[in-house]
Amino acid sequence: MPNGLNPENSSSNTMQHIKSISLAILLLASVLYVPSCKLTGAKNNSNSTSSSPTKVLDQTPEGRLVEELTTSYLNKTPARAVATQLTVEQAQALQDQFVQQLSSSLGNVVGYKAGLTNPAAQERFKVSEPIRGVLLEKMLLKSGAVIPANFGTRPVYEGDLIVRVGSEEINNATTPKEALAALDAVIPFMELPDLVYDPKVSLDGTALAAINIGTRLGVLGTPIPLSATPDWEERLKNIKIVMVDKAGNELAVGKSSALLGNPLQVVLWLKDSLKASGKVLKQGDLLSLGSMTPLIPVKSGT
Repeated sequence: MPNGLNPENSSSNTMQHIKSISLAILLLASVLYVPSCKLTGAKNNSNSTSSSPTKVLDQTPEGRLVEELTTSYLNKTPARAVATQLTVEQAQALQDQFVQQLSSSLGNVVGYKAGLTNPAAQERFKVSEPIRGVLLEKMLLKSGAVIPANFGTRPVYEGDLIVRVGSEEINNATTPKEALAALDAVIPFMELPDLVYDPKVSLDGTALAAINIGTRLGVLGTPIPLSATPDWEERLKNIKIVMVDKAGNELAVGKSSALLGNPLQVVLWLKDSLKASGKVLKQGDLLSLGSMTPLIPVKSGT
């Protein structure tokens, strides 16, 4: 999820066709790969989900809240139920239930993601550190995927970055160098989040965490092999990302320094956050490190 959540609201009813959007990752001025997707006016696709939660939740206030949030997510209707001023632990517990409701439709956990990875975003959403979410199997699409323009309640897109865990030694890493040694690939990533909540709802970071940071879909580029060298450590800190439309018009530019100053610091933060919840990373896990660009609302003609 992005580092800012105030995109212009646009109605999916007016989105008849959206041209291909491309994401170019540049490492030290070298273009490595361009993942892309085509957003159309289609109403359904293979990633559509059922219209109601699949598991019975306890009818506690928390259970009813999760049920309402899940129903809004699945039906692509704005969520008006919100719990703010939660502790991180409370928000994570709500997220765990929320993700559990989605897993039967969207598959197993294949990785994790970080959101609010810069100080300005954290201040705005009243948190002192990033927030964590989960990536499910069917959320991740290949480059060139065709996706309905109304893929979510409040659909947006952003330039992101994924790294892949190559060794479970990552769970023992304490420095960027050690984290890099436990990764085997960096992957260009265009995330297609869903803000889910009604625009009138006032949010904080824990409310975002409760809905899995708005994770909906994302388009993966080709994995680029990593090696544990000073050169790669430096290159990861100096990634420039450029998002362009099909005609080559620039939509957004970002840098990897937006990710806690160094993407590898986000890796370490995710590892520590998961460890605090009794979870460990395993080989093959994908780690989405946060937005390097502003959120861009899905609009016809972009």
